[in-house]
Amino acid sequence: MNLNRTLLTTALLTALATTSVFAAHGPSQSGTNDPGTCVNCVATPVDEQEAATLTFMREEEKLARDIYREAAALWTSSLFANIANSEQQHMDAVLKMLSKYGLPDPVATAGDLPGWFSDPELQQLYDDLAKQSANSLMDALLAGALIEEVDIEDNQNALDATDNLDLQQLYGNLLRGSRNHLRAFVGEIERLGVVYEAQHLEQEEVDTIVNSPVERGGSGNRGDSGGNDDNGGNSGSRR
Repeated sequence: MNLNRTLLTTALLTALATTSVFAAHGPSQSGTNDPGTCVNCVATPVDEQEAATLTFMREEEKLARDIYREAAALWTSSLFANIANSEQQHMDAVLKMLSKYGLPDPVATAGDLPGWFSDPELQQLYDDLAKQSANSLMDALLAGALIEEVDIEDNQNALDATDNLDLQQLYGNLLRGSRNHLRAFVGEIERLGVVYEAQHLEQEEVDTIVNSPVERGGSGNRGDSGGNDDNGGNSGSRR
């Protein structure tokens, strides 16, 4: 996905024009492992591109959560439910940042309706992956791995494009989570006898990620291994 395009809606532009984007920092209310809070950061304004990217990320995390929840209802693998719970934490972290900088929440537009996205690119991706995930357990696992590869690229691009310390910490923690999720999906795919081939990133980058240990720190302390402790006792049968 290309985060260089403009994603702002009229409502977002209006909010940026009328709402202060400065915020006072105080101690985290969720502890030091909160993926959306930089306790010692000095508040800086977000520009239009940073605001657009943050808005996009809120729905991108929702796409992952919605796909994994659907897969969890279809297939007897605890992996999907575990990672869906982690994606909800990621959504909450992005929402906290949207609220902090006075930006509207795109998910609230439809009351967090499963499978609905204001961004047409994400809507099309969701529709395609939901259909794929319903085909088989392997197809659902491959869809999950693709989502995490895309998330890794988008979060890295977002991290590289901002000098806001709040956003740098947020995207850094989301990156750790996505890499852990990719490790979990690839591990399960290969446990089932399929050699995983990269679907979006370069194969060398994927190999480097999956051959390295699960990362801790930030949101990774609260289950962002995505169920990596699941020893794979899953039949893969439809519920």
